[in-house]
Amino acid sequence: MSSVAPNDIADSNEATIREGRARARNVIRDWDLKRAFINGVWRDADSREVLDVIDPAKGDVIGAVPFMRTSEARQAIDAAHAAFPGWSRMLAKERAAILRRWRDLLETHQEELASLITLEQGKPYDQALREVVGAIAYAEWYGEEAKRAYGQTMPATQRDRRVVVQKHPVGVVAAITPWNFPLTMVVRKCAPALAAGCTVIVKPAEDTPLSALAAAKLAEQAGFPAGVFNVVTGQPHPIGEALTGDPRVRMLSFTGSTAVGKRLMEQCAATMKKLSLELGGNAPFIVMDDADIDAAVAGAMISKFRNSGQTCVCANRIFLQDGVYDAFVEKFVAASTAQTMGNGFLPGMEIGPLINRQAVAKVERLVENAKKAGATLIYGADLPGEGHFTRPLIMTDVPHVADCFNEELFAPVAPIYRFTTENDVIELANRVRTGLSSYLYSRDIGRIQRIADQLETGVVGINDGTTSHEGAPFGGVKESGQGREGGHWGFEEYLEPKYLNYAL
Repeated sequence: MSSVAPNDIADSNEATIREGRARARNVIRDWDLKRAFINGVWRDADSREVLDVIDPAKGDVIGAVPFMRTSEARQAIDAAHAAFPGWSRMLAKERAAILRRWRDLLETHQEELASLITLEQGKPYDQALREVVGAIAYAEWYGEEAKRAYGQTMPATQRDRRVVVQKHPVGVVAAITPWNFPLTMVVRKCAPALAAGCTVIVKPAEDTPLSALAAAKLAEQAGFPAGVFNVVTGQPHPIGEALTGDPRVRMLSFTGSTAVGKRLMEQCAATMKKLSLELGGNAPFIVMDDADIDAAVAGAMISKFRNSGQTCVCANRIFLQDGVYDAFVEKFVAASTAQTMGNGFLPGMEIGPLINRQAVAKVERLVENAKKAGATLIYGADLPGEGHFTRPLIMTDVPHVADCFNEELFAPVAPIYRFTTENDVIELANRVRTGLSSYLYSRDIGRIQRIADQLETGVVGINDGTTSHEGAPFGGVKESGQGREGGHWGFEEYLEPKYLNYAL
């Protein structure tokens, strides 16, 4: 029987990584993803400065994009404002046809897009491919929804009157997108805005601008008129100030931290912009003593470790009832410590790197704080020798005073808490300022409904660790933001009702 030497495996892995990176670099080169897109023109920053893009799995530079500031953001606003009348007056079926072509191009190029996401964001390739499929679903949904901006005729209060309600697009929309889903979040915000007749200016996260530029490249091919779809790259502060301060921008859609969302909300107040804010979460994952333990463990694995724990709906606090605590922990530890971690281009990887060194430092701080408070730490896979990785980790016996109870970890770290009664866990789950997503495992339908009714979150996953659906209203309550993305609710965000009172 022959065996494979460790050095041979390492060499094979390196060759696989090189091949994957080469595919993604070819997309950057062939699609010329090194310029921003304003008014239908691919262009550099006025200053000619660039912002490096880093591969979080290797820590090296993989490309550069224009380092734009206030002046370029204003040029994008000029373009979007000028393009709005023509785009908004276009027939809905004509806008729908362009959105359909965009959707088809996303599907045609899904493998190239997935490789690009893995390179610049770090997630395993199969997860990146699922992200592209999600983007396609949003583009398809809103291409169809473009033809459904229905108005209403209402009964009048006088015989010689008619009351009609029309729907009109909000206007120019600024979309500030996050790094954890660099393609899907662009499409999830822009597709409904474009379907409604709005023009858009995308400011992608500085860590992951390439996916947004790829979306713009395909939007250009789909036939969006100049100025309708713009992408401005650079650091957030000067661009954000221009977008929030200009009265011609009528709406801001932002996904990111609660702290930044509050700051943007303040900046938008002077011009009374409409806001859609999808902010931080701190999801409770609740397992009752009558739950299917194997299903709960499988759901927790998906919810906690997808995208290396870097999602706003990740299970941030796992609450286990006394009767299932030991059994769940045993099975969850076994499943968690068996996960594979490494470069996303390697087949079978389940956990990739964190986005940058600051993210790693935050996790180290929160873990050290929990450890000092008395938590027991159970580590998983060993760290690769390069990149921005942090080891998968389960923390049991975590005190409620630990910082990780109130702060999002955004990492493959799972704090576990014990509870006794329904009322206990409801109080613990709601004892935070945010309320985006929650999860509940039980086989008692009455108990499920009682608890779900009282959880202060915008989304509840019941006996399921996933909640994503392009047709459902996604968003949070309390300090997790305002507004919804997905379904007709996400479409309505970009429309304003106008009431017409006719005297006959």
